[in-house]
Amino acid sequence: MSELDLDALIDDPSTRIVVTCGSGGVGKTTTAAALGLRAAERGRKVVVLTIDPARRLAQSLGLTELDNTPRAVAEVNAKNGGRLDAMMLDMKRTFDDVVLQHATPEKAEQILANPFYQALSSSFAGTQEYMAMEKLGQLHKQAERTGEWDLIVVDTPPSRSALDFLDAPERLASLLEGRFLRLLLAPARGPFKLMSAGVNMAMSVLNKVLGAQVLTDVQTFVAAFDTLFGGFRQRAEQTVALLREPHTSFLVVAAPQNDALREASYFAERLRAEGMPLAGVVLNRVTNTQAPELSAERSLAAAEKLEEADKSPLTAAVLRLHADKMQQVVGDHKRAERFRRGHRSIRTVEVPALADDIHDLAGLRRIGELLTA
Repeated sequence: MSELDLDALIDDPSTRIVVTCGSGGVGKTTTAAALGLRAAERGRKVVVLTIDPARRLAQSLGLTELDNTPRAVAEVNAKNGGRLDAMMLDMKRTFDDVVLQHATPEKAEQILANPFYQALSSSFAGTQEYMAMEKLGQLHKQAERTGEWDLIVVDTPPSRSALDFLDAPERLASLLEGRFLRLLLAPARGPFKLMSAGVNMAMSVLNKVLGAQVLTDVQTFVAAFDTLFGGFRQRAEQTVALLREPHTSFLVVAAPQNDALREASYFAERLRAEGMPLAGVVLNRVTNTQAPELSAERSLAAAEKLEEADKSPLTAAVLRLHADKMQQVVGDHKRAERFRRGHRSIRTVEVPALADDIHDLAGLRRIGELLTA
Protein backbone atom coordinates (compact mmCIF):
# COMPACT_ATOMS: atom_id res chain seq x y z
CA MET A 1 0.00 0.00 0.00
CA SER A 2 1.39 3.43 -0.91
CA GLU A 3 0.34 7.03 -0.61
CA LEU A 4 -1.05 8.90 -3.59
CA ASP A 5 1.12 11.95 -4.34
CA LEU A 6 -1.27 14.40 -6.01
CA ASP A 7 1.26 17.25 -6.15
CA ALA A 8 3.51 15.03 -8.27
CA LEU A 9 0.53 14.22 -10.49
CA ILE A 10 -0.55 17.81 -11.15
CA ASP A 11 3.04 19.10 -11.42
CA ASP A 12 3.92 16.56 -14.12
CA PRO A 13 3.63 18.37 -17.49
CA SER A 14 2.72 15.06 -19.13
CA THR A 15 -0.52 15.00 -17.12
CA ARG A 16 -3.04 16.69 -19.43
CA ILE A 17 -6.41 15.37 -18.18
CA VAL A 18 -7.55 14.47 -14.66
CA VAL A 19 -10.99 12.88 -14.27
CA THR A 20 -12.58 12.72 -10.81
CA CYS A 21 -15.26 10.07 -10.47
CA GLY A 22 -17.17 8.09 -7.88
CA SER A 23 -20.67 7.68 -6.52
CA GLY A 24 -22.88 10.67 -5.72
CA GLY A 25 -22.26 12.83 -2.66
CA VAL A 26 -18.64 11.86 -2.01
CA GLY A 27 -17.04 15.22 -2.87
CA LYS A 28 -16.05 14.85 -6.54
CA THR A 29 -16.86 18.49 -7.35
CA THR A 30 -14.90 19.89 -4.40
CA THR A 31 -11.96 17.58 -5.15
CA ALA A 32 -11.91 18.64 -8.82
CA ALA A 33 -12.09 22.35 -7.93
CA ALA A 34 -9.43 22.08 -5.22
CA LEU A 35 -7.01 20.20 -7.49
CA GLY A 36 -7.63 22.65 -10.35
CA LEU A 37 -6.95 25.62 -8.06
CA ARG A 38 -3.82 24.05 -6.59
CA ALA A 39 -2.48 23.14 -10.03
CA ALA A 40 -3.08 26.70 -11.29
CA GLU A 41 -1.33 28.26 -8.32
CA ARG A 42 1.61 25.92 -8.86
CA GLY A 43 1.98 27.14 -12.46
CA ARG A 44 -0.38 25.09 -14.65
CA LYS A 45 -2.90 26.58 -17.10
CA VAL A 46 -6.06 24.80 -15.98
CA VAL A 47 -9.69 24.53 -17.04
CA VAL A 48 -12.15 22.78 -14.72
CA LEU A 49 -15.27 21.24 -16.30
CA THR A 50 -18.04 20.49 -13.83
CA ILE A 51 -21.34 18.76 -14.39
CA ASP A 52 -22.69 19.60 -10.92
CA PRO A 53 -26.22 21.06 -11.03
CA ALA A 54 -25.95 22.46 -7.48
CA ARG A 55 -23.64 25.24 -8.72
CA ARG A 56 -21.43 24.92 -5.64
CA LEU A 57 -18.33 25.19 -7.77
CA ALA A 58 -19.18 28.66 -9.05
CA GLN A 59 -19.75 29.91 -5.52
CA SER A 60 -16.52 28.38 -4.23
CA LEU A 61 -14.54 29.94 -7.05
CA GLY A 62 -16.00 33.39 -6.41
CA LEU A 63 -17.96 33.50 -9.68
CA THR A 64 -21.57 34.62 -9.90
CA GLU A 65 -22.32 31.85 -12.37
CA LEU A 66 -20.81 29.20 -14.61
CA ASP A 67 -22.01 28.29 -18.07
CA ASN A 68 -20.92 26.38 -21.15
CA THR A 69 -18.03 28.77 -21.83
CA PRO A 70 -14.86 28.72 -19.68
CA ARG A 71 -14.62 31.76 -17.38
CA ALA A 72 -11.45 33.04 -15.71
CA VAL A 73 -11.21 32.79 -11.93
CA ALA A 74 -9.80 36.22 -11.17
CA GLU A 75 -8.54 35.73 -7.60
CA VAL A 76 -6.15 32.88 -8.35
CA ASN A 77 -2.57 33.55 -7.20
CA ALA A 78 -0.76 33.70 -10.56
CA LYS A 79 2.77 34.41 -9.33
CA ASN A 80 3.94 31.04 -10.73
CA GLY A 81 2.48 31.80 -14.15
CA GLY A 82 -0.63 29.65 -13.85
CA ARG A 83 -4.26 30.41 -14.57
CA LEU A 84 -7.62 28.86 -13.82
CA ASP A 85 -10.77 28.82 -15.95
CA ALA A 86 -13.97 27.06 -14.95
CA MET A 87 -17.17 26.07 -16.72
CA MET A 88 -20.36 24.12 -16.12
CA LEU A 89 -21.74 21.77 -18.75
CA ASP A 90 -24.94 22.87 -20.45
CA MET A 91 -25.88 19.58 -22.07
CA LYS A 92 -28.55 20.99 -24.43
CA ARG A 93 -26.32 23.79 -25.63
CA THR A 94 -23.47 21.33 -26.16
CA PHE A 95 -25.79 19.06 -28.17
CA ASP A 96 -26.99 22.09 -30.17
CA ASP A 97 -23.38 23.06 -30.88
CA VAL A 98 -22.67 19.54 -32.18
CA VAL A 99 -25.63 19.81 -34.55
CA LEU A 100 -24.66 23.29 -35.73
CA GLN A 101 -21.06 22.22 -36.28
CA HIS A 102 -21.72 19.01 -38.19
CA ALA A 103 -24.95 19.66 -40.13
CA THR A 104 -25.78 22.03 -42.95
CA PRO A 105 -27.65 25.20 -41.87
CA GLU A 106 -30.90 23.85 -43.31
CA LYS A 107 -30.58 20.46 -41.60
CA ALA A 108 -29.52 22.09 -38.34
CA GLU A 109 -32.60 24.30 -38.35
CA GLN A 110 -34.83 21.27 -38.90
CA ILE A 111 -33.17 19.28 -36.12
CA LEU A 112 -33.12 22.07 -33.52
CA ALA A 113 -36.83 22.79 -34.04
CA ASN A 114 -37.87 19.13 -33.83
CA PRO A 115 -39.81 18.21 -30.62
CA PHE A 116 -38.20 14.76 -30.41
CA TYR A 117 -34.73 16.29 -30.60
CA GLN A 118 -35.64 18.85 -27.94
CA ALA A 119 -36.70 16.06 -25.59
CA LEU A 120 -33.63 13.96 -26.41
CA SER A 121 -31.18 16.82 -25.89
CA SER A 122 -32.78 17.95 -22.62
CA SER A 123 -33.76 14.88 -20.67
CA PHE A 124 -32.88 11.56 -22.31
CA ALA A 125 -31.06 9.22 -19.91
CA GLY A 126 -27.35 9.27 -20.70
CA THR A 127 -27.39 12.52 -22.68
CA GLN A 128 -25.66 14.44 -19.88
CA GLU A 129 -22.84 11.89 -19.64
CA TYR A 130 -22.44 11.77 -23.42
CA MET A 131 -22.31 15.55 -23.70
CA ALA A 132 -19.72 15.67 -20.93
CA MET A 133 -17.55 13.46 -23.14
CA GLU A 134 -18.30 15.67 -26.17
CA LYS A 135 -17.26 18.77 -24.22
CA LEU A 136 -14.10 17.09 -22.97
CA GLY A 137 -13.17 16.26 -26.56
CA GLN A 138 -13.84 19.87 -27.61
CA LEU A 139 -11.72 21.30 -24.77
CA HIS A 140 -8.86 18.94 -25.55
CA LYS A 141 -8.84 19.93 -29.22
CA GLN A 142 -8.98 23.62 -28.30
CA ALA A 143 -6.11 23.21 -25.83
CA GLU A 144 -3.98 21.46 -28.44
CA ARG A 145 -4.79 24.07 -31.07
CA THR A 146 -4.33 27.23 -28.98
CA GLY A 147 -2.19 26.22 -26.00
CA GLU A 148 -4.79 27.96 -23.83
CA TRP A 149 -4.68 25.19 -21.22
CA ASP A 150 -2.21 22.46 -20.36
CA LEU A 151 -4.45 20.65 -17.84
CA ILE A 152 -8.15 19.77 -17.99
CA VAL A 153 -9.86 18.66 -14.77
CA VAL A 154 -13.22 16.93 -15.25
CA ASP A 155 -15.85 16.49 -12.55
CA THR A 156 -18.01 13.60 -13.73
CA PRO A 157 -21.84 13.69 -13.61
CA PRO A 158 -23.74 12.80 -10.43
CA SER A 159 -25.06 9.55 -11.87
CA ARG A 160 -26.58 6.54 -10.16
CA SER A 161 -23.41 4.73 -11.10
CA ALA A 162 -19.96 6.14 -11.75
CA LEU A 163 -19.77 3.76 -14.69
CA ASP A 164 -22.37 5.77 -16.62
CA PHE A 165 -19.71 8.28 -17.67
CA LEU A 166 -17.83 5.57 -19.56
CA ASP A 167 -20.90 3.78 -20.91
CA ALA A 168 -22.99 6.75 -22.07
CA PRO A 169 -21.16 7.49 -25.35
CA GLU A 170 -21.61 3.93 -26.52
CA ARG A 171 -25.25 3.84 -25.40
CA LEU A 172 -26.20 7.09 -27.09
CA ALA A 173 -24.30 6.29 -30.27
CA SER A 174 -25.98 2.89 -30.36
CA LEU A 175 -29.39 4.48 -29.87
CA LEU A 176 -28.88 6.99 -32.66
CA GLU A 177 -27.52 4.31 -34.97
CA GLY A 178 -29.89 1.57 -33.83
CA ARG A 179 -32.23 -0.58 -35.87
CA PHE A 180 -35.38 0.92 -34.38
CA LEU A 181 -34.64 4.47 -35.49
CA ARG A 182 -33.38 3.29 -38.84
CA LEU A 183 -36.58 1.29 -39.30
CA LEU A 184 -38.42 4.61 -39.16
CA LEU A 185 -36.57 5.65 -42.31
CA ALA A 186 -37.37 2.41 -44.09
CA PRO A 187 -40.39 3.55 -46.15
CA ALA A 188 -38.32 6.27 -47.73
CA ARG A 189 -35.14 4.49 -48.75
CA GLY A 190 -33.16 1.34 -49.17
CA PRO A 191 -34.28 -2.25 -49.76
CA PHE A 192 -37.26 -1.76 -47.43
CA LYS A 193 -39.05 -0.21 -50.41
CA LEU A 194 -39.50 -3.78 -51.59
CA MET A 195 -41.12 -4.80 -48.31
CA SER A 196 -43.54 -1.95 -47.92
CA ALA A 197 -46.41 -4.13 -46.67
CA GLY A 198 -44.45 -5.45 -43.69
CA VAL A 199 -43.01 -2.06 -42.93
CA ASN A 200 -46.41 -0.41 -43.16
CA MET A 201 -47.77 -2.95 -40.71
CA ALA A 202 -44.93 -2.14 -38.27
CA MET A 203 -45.59 1.55 -38.71
CA SER A 204 -49.25 1.02 -38.01
CA VAL A 205 -48.40 -0.67 -34.69
CA LEU A 206 -45.94 2.07 -33.77
CA ASN A 207 -48.53 4.68 -34.65
CA LYS A 208 -50.97 3.12 -32.16
CA VAL A 209 -48.31 2.84 -29.42
CA LEU A 210 -46.62 6.20 -29.81
CA GLY A 211 -49.36 8.33 -31.35
CA ALA A 212 -49.36 9.84 -34.81
CA GLN A 213 -47.67 13.14 -33.91
CA VAL A 214 -44.90 11.53 -31.85
CA LEU A 215 -44.14 9.06 -34.62
CA THR A 216 -44.08 11.87 -37.18
CA ASP A 217 -41.71 13.90 -34.98
CA VAL A 218 -39.37 10.92 -34.55
CA GLN A 219 -39.38 10.15 -38.29
CA THR A 220 -38.69 13.79 -39.15
CA PHE A 221 -35.85 13.89 -36.61
CA VAL A 222 -34.25 10.70 -37.89
CA ALA A 223 -34.50 11.83 -41.51
CA ALA A 224 -32.80 15.13 -40.72
CA PHE A 225 -30.28 13.58 -38.32
CA ASP A 226 -29.28 10.71 -40.58
CA THR A 227 -26.10 12.35 -41.85
CA LEU A 228 -24.82 12.82 -38.27
CA PHE A 229 -25.17 9.22 -37.07
CA GLY A 230 -21.64 8.15 -37.96
CA GLY A 231 -20.11 11.20 -36.34
CA PHE A 232 -21.47 10.27 -32.92
CA ARG A 233 -19.86 6.86 -33.06
CA GLN A 234 -16.56 8.27 -34.33
CA ARG A 235 -16.30 10.99 -31.67
CA ALA A 236 -17.26 8.54 -28.93
CA GLU A 237 -14.45 6.23 -30.00
CA GLN A 238 -11.99 9.14 -30.15
CA THR A 239 -12.88 10.33 -26.64
CA VAL A 240 -12.63 6.85 -25.15
CA ALA A 241 -9.23 6.49 -26.83
CA LEU A 242 -8.24 9.86 -25.34
CA LEU A 243 -9.16 8.60 -21.87
CA ARG A 244 -6.88 5.57 -22.34
CA GLU A 245 -3.82 7.63 -23.19
CA PRO A 246 -0.99 7.97 -20.62
CA HIS A 247 -1.56 11.72 -20.23
CA THR A 248 -5.00 11.03 -18.67
CA SER A 249 -5.38 10.12 -14.99
CA PHE A 250 -8.52 8.95 -13.21
CA LEU A 251 -9.08 9.72 -9.54
CA VAL A 252 -11.77 7.73 -7.80
CA VAL A 253 -13.28 9.67 -4.89
CA ALA A 254 -14.99 7.73 -2.09
CA ALA A 255 -16.35 8.43 1.36
CA PRO A 256 -15.53 5.87 4.09
CA GLN A 257 -18.98 4.29 3.85
CA ASN A 258 -19.64 0.75 2.66
CA ASP A 259 -21.76 1.68 -0.37
CA ALA A 260 -19.32 4.32 -1.61
CA LEU A 261 -16.32 2.04 -1.08
CA ARG A 262 -18.00 -0.81 -2.96
CA GLU A 263 -18.68 1.57 -5.84
CA ALA A 264 -15.07 2.79 -5.74
CA SER A 265 -13.79 -0.79 -5.77
CA TYR A 266 -15.99 -1.74 -8.71
CA PHE A 267 -15.05 1.39 -10.67
CA ALA A 268 -11.33 0.89 -10.03
CA GLU A 269 -11.58 -2.65 -11.38
CA ARG A 270 -13.61 -1.44 -14.38
CA LEU A 271 -10.99 1.20 -15.22
CA ARG A 272 -8.29 -1.44 -15.15
CA ALA A 273 -10.33 -3.78 -17.32
CA GLU A 274 -10.87 -0.93 -19.83
CA GLY A 275 -7.15 -0.10 -19.87
CA MET A 276 -7.71 3.39 -18.46
CA PRO A 277 -5.02 4.92 -16.23
CA LEU A 278 -6.06 4.94 -12.57
CA ALA A 279 -3.91 7.34 -10.53
CA GLY A 280 -5.46 6.34 -7.22
CA VAL A 281 -8.32 6.71 -4.76
CA VAL A 282 -9.16 9.70 -2.57
CA LEU A 283 -10.70 8.53 0.70
CA ASN A 284 -12.64 11.67 1.46
CA ARG A 285 -14.38 12.99 4.59
CA VAL A 286 -12.73 10.57 7.00
CA THR A 287 -13.75 11.44 10.56
CA ASN A 288 -10.88 12.36 12.91
CA THR A 289 -10.65 13.65 16.47
CA GLN A 290 -8.34 15.88 18.49
CA ALA A 291 -8.52 13.50 21.48
CA PRO A 292 -7.87 9.99 20.12
CA GLU A 293 -6.50 8.74 23.43
CA LEU A 294 -9.98 8.99 25.03
CA SER A 295 -11.84 5.98 23.63
CA ALA A 296 -15.60 5.72 23.25
CA GLU A 297 -15.73 3.14 26.06
CA ARG A 298 -13.77 5.28 28.52
CA SER A 299 -15.80 8.36 27.59
CA LEU A 300 -19.11 6.57 28.15
CA ALA A 301 -17.92 5.11 31.47
CA ALA A 302 -16.90 8.56 32.71
CA ALA A 303 -20.24 10.03 31.61
CA GLU A 304 -22.15 7.33 33.47
CA LYS A 305 -20.18 7.97 36.68
CA LEU A 306 -20.94 11.67 36.54
CA GLU A 307 -24.61 11.00 35.87
CA GLU A 308 -24.87 8.48 38.73
CA ALA A 309 -23.33 11.03 41.08
CA ASP A 310 -25.61 13.71 39.69
CA LYS A 311 -22.57 15.89 38.94
CA SER A 312 -21.54 18.06 35.96
CA PRO A 313 -24.37 17.20 33.53
CA LEU A 314 -22.77 19.41 30.87
CA THR A 315 -19.48 17.49 31.12
CA ALA A 316 -21.37 14.20 30.92
CA ALA A 317 -23.17 15.38 27.79
CA VAL A 318 -19.85 16.40 26.19
CA LEU A 319 -18.37 12.99 27.02
CA ARG A 320 -21.30 11.23 25.34
CA LEU A 321 -20.90 13.39 22.23
CA HIS A 322 -17.21 12.49 22.17
CA ALA A 323 -18.09 8.79 22.51
CA ASP A 324 -20.41 9.04 19.48
CA LYS A 325 -17.69 10.73 17.47
CA MET A 326 -15.07 8.17 18.49
CA GLN A 327 -17.34 5.37 17.30
CA GLN A 328 -17.56 7.12 13.93
CA VAL A 329 -13.78 7.66 13.89
CA VAL A 330 -13.13 3.97 14.54
CA GLY A 331 -15.71 2.90 11.96
CA ASP A 332 -14.37 5.22 9.24
CA HIS A 333 -10.78 4.11 9.78
CA LYS A 334 -11.67 0.42 9.86
CA ARG A 335 -13.57 0.70 6.57
CA ALA A 336 -10.76 2.73 4.96
CA GLU A 337 -8.14 0.24 6.12
CA ARG A 338 -10.23 -2.68 4.85
CA PHE A 339 -10.39 -0.98 1.43
CA ARG A 340 -6.61 -0.48 1.38
CA ARG A 341 -5.93 -4.11 2.31
CA GLY A 342 -8.25 -5.27 -0.45
CA HIS A 343 -6.53 -3.02 -3.05
CA ARG A 344 -2.87 -3.01 -2.10
CA SER A 345 -1.71 -2.00 -5.57
CA ILE A 346 -3.90 1.13 -5.64
CA ARG A 347 -2.43 4.35 -4.24
CA THR A 348 -4.65 6.18 -1.76
CA VAL A 349 -4.78 9.50 0.04
CA GLU A 350 -6.98 10.22 3.05
CA VAL A 351 -8.73 13.56 3.52
CA PRO A 352 -10.24 14.34 6.95
CA ALA A 353 -13.82 15.55 7.27
CA LEU A 354 -14.12 19.29 7.91
CA ALA A 355 -16.60 20.93 10.25
CA ASP A 356 -17.80 23.46 7.65
CA ASP A 357 -18.83 23.33 4.00
CA ILE A 358 -16.47 24.73 1.38
CA HIS A 359 -17.78 28.01 -0.02
CA ASP A 360 -14.76 30.06 -1.14
CA LEU A 361 -11.21 29.91 -2.55
CA ALA A 362 -9.68 29.75 0.92
CA GLY A 363 -11.68 26.61 1.62
CA LEU A 364 -10.61 25.07 -1.68
CA ARG A 365 -6.97 25.87 -0.90
CA ARG A 366 -7.40 24.09 2.44
CA ILE A 367 -8.81 21.03 0.69
CA GLY A 368 -5.90 21.15 -1.77
CA GLU A 369 -3.45 21.14 1.15
CA LEU A 370 -5.20 18.17 2.74
CA LEU A 371 -5.24 16.27 -0.56
CA THR A 372 -1.48 16.68 -0.88
CA ALA A 373 -0.40 16.55 2.77
